[in-house]
Amino acid sequence: MKLLSDLFSTDYGLMSAAVIAFMLGMAVWFWAFFKRKMAQDAKNAGR
Repeated sequence: MKLLSDLFSTDYGLMSAAVIAFMLGMAVWFWAFFKRKMAQDAKNAGR
């Protein structure tokens, strides 16, 4: 439990949590972006 305590109570822990959350959000955004672009490209190739 010391790990979770350090993660949410220290400045370096909070920065680490922020970076982890940012990277996960960026991964979701890139997944949706590439999925949308691939669907658009497939639609345009069928024309």
